[in-house]
Amino acid sequence: MVSYRKTDDALKALTPEQYRVTQQNGTEYPGTGAYLHTKEPGLYVDVVSGEPLFLSGDKFDSGCGWPSFVRPVIPVAVQELTDTSHGMVRVEVRSAHADSHLGHVFDDGPPDRGGLRYCINSAALRFVPRHRMAEEGYGAYLDAVEENG
Repeated sequence: MVSYRKTDDALKALTPEQYRVTQQNGTEYPGTGAYLHTKEPGLYVDVVSGEPLFLSGDKFDSGCGWPSFVRPVIPVAVQELTDTSHGMVRVEVRSAHADSHLGHVFDDGPPDRGGLRYCINSAALRFVPRHRMAEEGYGAYLDAVEENG
């Protein structure tokens, strides 16, 4: 079984922006994330640990300025915590194993797909295209990723 965890080497490999977002609870500026407009089929994983987080088929254009997903790949992939920073009450989303800050979840997602919007920073993610999933160790998720996205 693969162990997804935060290591010193993984942290050293992060860009300053990835470190700021995942380790210091940062947020990218809206509209600037690398994966905001990605439509290719594949899997989004934690940039720190490689833990599978979101499927391309669960991504949608919410218009909020960050990649949005209707659900995590498996419910236990993320932790949801109350966040009272910035004078608001929100639900923070963190990766379950590496404890990376990912973004927040809101209840204004597509009603026909569960009603949730996981608003996620691109800097917290690494995208694995479907055609590379098996060779990178994510073959178990291939059936869940449609070839056309």
